[in-house]
Amino acid sequence: MMLDMARAATTADAFNAVAEPRRRQILDVLAGGERPVNDLVHALGMAQPQVSKHLRVLREVGAVHVRDEGRQRLYRLNGHALKPIHDWVKDYERTWSERFEQLDAVLEDLKQKEQGDGSGK
Repeated sequence: MMLDMARAATTADAFNAVAEPRRRQILDVLAGGERPVNDLVHALGMAQPQVSKHLRVLREVGAVHVRDEGRQRLYRLNGHALKPIHDWVKDYERTWSERFEQLDAVLEDLKQKEQGDGSGK
């Protein structure tokens, strides 16, 4: 039962699914376009069963879509499923931007004071 709880937590939503670094790597590769499993195996240097396991988790949360083309299964990124992560980070981005702007103003003040002190001596 505990194993089922751990698995459920991993696949419950996009946040948990992308917490695993290898899954983020898969998403990074798929951001470049649709790819078959063998391309992902080659690009990531992982064994095919590992890649398939991570793809299954990403599929379960909707972060990737799969389609069959002949004997190949092609995977592509579904950015819409990652929107909750984007929305959450966006609030922090605003805070970071404001802080960086404040830091820029402080640095500019220090630079002007330093230039002013240096020219008078």
